[in-house]
Amino acid sequence: MLEARNICLEVDAGDEPLFLLNEVNFCIPRGHFMAIVGPSGCGKTTLLKAIAGIKDITSGSFFWEGRDLAEDGDFEPYEIGYVPQFSIAYDELTVDESIENSAKLRVNASEDELNDIIDNVLAETGLTDIADRQVKLLSGGQKRRLALAMELVSGPRILLCDEVTSGLDPRSEREIVELLHELSMKDGRIVISVTHSLAQMELYDSIMVMHRGNLAYHGTPTAMCHYFSVNNFEEVYPQLACREPEEWSFSWLKHRLDYYKRLEKEHVRKFEARGEEPPAPSPRHESEEESLTYTPGFFSQMMTLLGRRFSIFFRDRGQLLLQIAMIIIFPIMVACFTSKGGYELTNLNGFDSQNVMEVARAMKTQAEENALIGSAISGIIMFQVILLGLMGSNNSSREIAGERLIMEKEKFAGVRPFAYVCSKVLFLSVLVLVQSLWMFLFVHFWWGVEMDLVNHLVFLLLANAAMTSVCLGISANTRTADQASLLSIYLVGFQLPLSGAVLALNKVLALITQPFISAYWAWSGSLSGVKKEYADVVDSIVQTEFASHNMSLIVLGIHIVVGIVLAYIGVRRTRWE
Repeated sequence: MLEARNICLEVDAGDEPLFLLNEVNFCIPRGHFMAIVGPSGCGKTTLLKAIAGIKDITSGSFFWEGRDLAEDGDFEPYEIGYVPQFSIAYDELTVDESIENSAKLRVNASEDELNDIIDNVLAETGLTDIADRQVKLLSGGQKRRLALAMELVSGPRILLCDEVTSGLDPRSEREIVELLHELSMKDGRIVISVTHSLAQMELYDSIMVMHRGNLAYHGTPTAMCHYFSVNNFEEVYPQLACREPEEWSFSWLKHRLDYYKRLEKEHVRKFEARGEEPPAPSPRHESEEESLTYTPGFFSQMMTLLGRRFSIFFRDRGQLLLQIAMIIIFPIMVACFTSKGGYELTNLNGFDSQNVMEVARAMKTQAEENALIGSAISGIIMFQVILLGLMGSNNSSREIAGERLIMEKEKFAGVRPFAYVCSKVLFLSVLVLVQSLWMFLFVHFWWGVEMDLVNHLVFLLLANAAMTSVCLGISANTRTADQASLLSIYLVGFQLPLSGAVLALNKVLALITQPFISAYWAWSGSLSGVKKEYADVVDSIVQTEFASHNMSLIVLGIHIVVGIVLAYIGVRRTRWE
């Protein structure tokens, strides 16, 4: 049984508080199918999220099977299913894969047990015949069924549905409502559906009418028209406007016992018509399949998320082609500015002349040629670093922000934030490795500068990894993917001018900005592995002081760690809207 006692949700609205929910009381037995209806902005979704624990109530208590959810612990992830208004499935996956991933993330079971769960859920929701179809090819009604199927894998005792019939044609809407009604008859499950539509009201066991945060009615569909003194359901909303919300709430409090007695009789009659006993209240963890309901461990969740991410990556042709294009084109761009084998420094060791003018001209020529070589070496290293930074930004700027709502839903279902972040880090590490290694190999095929190749590869990897990590942190802490992309682009754009590789910065400005500019540290670290003669030439033409090899390693490592920590902090924060 689910019971609400004096539920209030208050927000600050200036001079006086605004009650999104005001003294809401109700009681719902097991095996019950209830609709929450009311005009737009009346508090339907707010109430549903308050039940789920997504929104914190100001006062009052919810009781589930006799336990106070506020004091004795909220719903366990396997006890509750929540179907939001937005899609919780990835377009690139199939129906079967979506349900399989949901099961692996939520249910701790053997492979055979998981297969049985998936098959049963497919059959229960009528999706067996389209199990191999990609989500992006599904109709609106089929997507609603899939969302329900993904919640049913854990066998929830209470199923909350937010506008799951919105936008459907009348036939599809009725089919979904009938499916929800059937789901409420199994295992004593409570199904609560928020809907704006007043069609198919006769299929619900009870209807709760909300009006500006106040409960105006909760009873059987047959008694609702009588209570509101109207001839049909469509006249209820206009009738609500005839009285203040508090008046409807007060009226309901006076009459609710009589309507609840009728509701209880109808509830018993529903099960008797099927030759069944109404489900009795159950103690916590009563499930015979209790061993299947505990949330899988960290490693299992991480590997499931990682496998899903790679599946989506290889099926998203646009993103895959963009990655291939960058990996191929960016090194070619660097090679275009690289003169193969043309980096021989000019020296005057073999020059013998007594003519002062000739010596002066030779020294001038040497300085000019060496300056060009030094400029080219510095520029090519920085060019690689900047391009890898751009790749890193593209890798991760939308990685979390672009799927935030799905992530929030999966966290609600029991996915560990740390498992989610680790799966992202592993996936992005593969991209970083491939991009950096190919950049290194391709450019050095053309380049003739003597340097420590391992050192240069390490700093190219760190340059890419640092930008990828920081942008992942940005992605986790911004509201939208567009915001994350914009901030990440700005970050890459400031790398070159603030690195000091082209124009020396003011010492004070350099002291402030350089700790945050990964390009400067990757550039300095790479130059520390260049042959001394080349490094001296670069040093002679660049006014910015190089950082040491070890300091560059340390700072880039800090960038990577800070980015991952920021990502974890952002993922842990709950942000549904």
